[in-house]
Amino acid sequence: MFGGGGGGLDPRKMKQMMKQMGIDVDELDAEEVIIRKSDGEELYFDDPDITVMDARGQETYQVVGEAQSREAGSTGGTDGASAVESGDAGSSGDAGSSGDAGIPDEDVEIVAQRTGASEDEAREALEDTGGDLATAIQHLE
Repeated sequence: MFGGGGGGLDPRKMKQMMKQMGIDVDELDAEEVIIRKSDGEELYFDDPDITVMDARGQETYQVVGEAQSREAGSTGGTDGASAVESGDAGSSGDAGSSGDAGIPDEDVEIVAQRTGASEDEAREALEDTGGDLATAIQHLE
């Protein structure tokens, strides 16, 4: 993460320093990650290692694994549900019931809590941004 040769800091010391700076690091258990590109291609990672870094409310996800490519819309072993929709920031990875337009209720709650907006406003912002949490939050702030 910091430095080049891996001979730098002890991982425990690194985690302790990051904690002192207000940065929390956790592992996220996921079976698959899908990235949909604007050109219609999808990159997917089976059984990736995911690290979530929360620096004062700004979450950063690091996905480590071997990306495979496929045409968008083809399901490589999933039931058609997007991994992006089924996993969200701060959840245990369990998707709750979806409301209108397939937006997970957990996503609506996250946007509403982060912005102070009503759930209806949060759902509308998520629908306008195609379910993108970060963009919906920015739009409402």
